[in-house]
Amino acid sequence: MNCLGGTCLVWTGVLLLTGVITLGAQNPAPASSTVQTQDSSVKPDKPSKKKYSHADDFLIRGTVFNEKALSFPGVELRFRTEGQKKYRWDTYTNSRGEFAVRVPQGAKYEILVHMKGFVDQARTIEAQGGGNEENVVFRMEPIARDKK
Repeated sequence: MNCLGGTCLVWTGVLLLTGVITLGAQNPAPASSTVQTQDSSVKPDKPSKKKYSHADDFLIRGTVFNEKALSFPGVELRFRTEGQKKYRWDTYTNSRGEFAVRVPQGAKYEILVHMKGFVDQARTIEAQGGGNEENVVFRMEPIARDKK
């Protein structure tokens, strides 16, 4: 073979590419008729589950302050339907002492605010019509300790 510099290498690459291109042209892709389509008229055996929407929920939000009227982060709040034993929702205040919880409308809810070293506070919120949001403020008081 008589090659000058890298011209043999270039011509070999061109010939290989030409062969690949002509092979691809001779073997066209299979027709799209083999692609399976899903029949939308066939329904699954399970009934479709209705998606829950928060559009009708009641929003309870508020702020918790300490005895010095400063925002109180990390305070635990528990929520339950009035008359129930178990608390259903719980959350903690953020770094600014704020919280927010969505609950279903149409009931009264009891809120318990708890922080170690402070007196627990409870409040009832009515989530029955007349709006879809309630703002509450809690001011925590330290537990009185007897000095001896």
